[in-house]
Amino acid sequence: MDERDVELRHLRYFVAVAEELHFGRAAERLHLAQPPLSQQIRRLEEILGYPLFLRTSRAVRLTAAGEVFLERARRTLRSVREDIEEARSIGRGDEGFLRVGFIGSSMLTPLPAMLGRYRSLYPRVQLQLSESYTASIAQSLNRGTVDAGFLRDGGPTEGLQIEALFSEPFVAVLPRTHRLAGRSIISTADLRDDPFVFFSPTAGALAYEKPISLCQIHGFRPRVVQEAPQWLTILRLVGAGLGVSIAPACVRQIAGADVWCPGLRGARVRSDIELAYRRGEDRAVVRAFAAVARESFRDAVRAKTGAPVIPERASQHRASR
Repeated sequence: MDERDVELRHLRYFVAVAEELHFGRAAERLHLAQPPLSQQIRRLEEILGYPLFLRTSRAVRLTAAGEVFLERARRTLRSVREDIEEARSIGRGDEGFLRVGFIGSSMLTPLPAMLGRYRSLYPRVQLQLSESYTASIAQSLNRGTVDAGFLRDGGPTEGLQIEALFSEPFVAVLPRTHRLAGRSIISTADLRDDPFVFFSPTAGALAYEKPISLCQIHGFRPRVVQEAPQWLTILRLVGAGLGVSIAPACVRQIAGADVWCPGLRGARVRSDIELAYRRGEDRAVVRAFAAVARESFRDAVRAKTGAPVIPERASQHRASR
């Protein structure tokens, strides 16, 4: 007989008898009748070629081979249980490896708290974070080098599922020495003749065009005299008097004393933080991450008085084909 004939039930039956040293009690423990149990133990001994128990009318004892086999059987059953639980855990998204890209300004939104929440819920997932630009994250998603990403105004993107999680208004960014500094709200038209400090359109086409459109509504396109890669850099350059800018409202959190950020009167265009992942993504670890992101941002928005709540269905849109 071949050792491949050994089944897990043989090991479970053997361990029960070895621990009880009584076929009747072992049968009760296994919810079996005693004759089938005895038959399966004999079958196991036939497969092994050696007796596992010494049976007398008064007692049942393990043979030397039985004592060694008991240790191995327990180890095998424990390993199988662990393997099954690991598979279930991965299937639930409790374990695995997750690579997430994010744009820098998203760190000024509920994203950090969301990541902390995810870490506490899924401590066994290896979470790898990388900062980049919207366009670069979208490319990485399509190449498969990133599993999920947080974009700013990525918009419909070929091959990706995009979900808006957070919406905020744009504000003007002025040096403290600007003629309009000190006002709580201004018109974008007031900036018609000012030089602008802005980021490159290669970082994200829609993210670039949204604030530009606020100027075009008033009949002008801003004169960009300086580009910079990060909002912190843009704020410092504006504060130094190189120009003005238009930014998502969250940048107020990192504005220094040399910068003033008034609201924009009548501006209906808003900036969105979006969750992105590959279309057709079916891995549990990504689905679980997306669920935590949706819930965390929704809770944060609701907790903020007056902030808009984006309906979950309405916020999801499929990428253009």
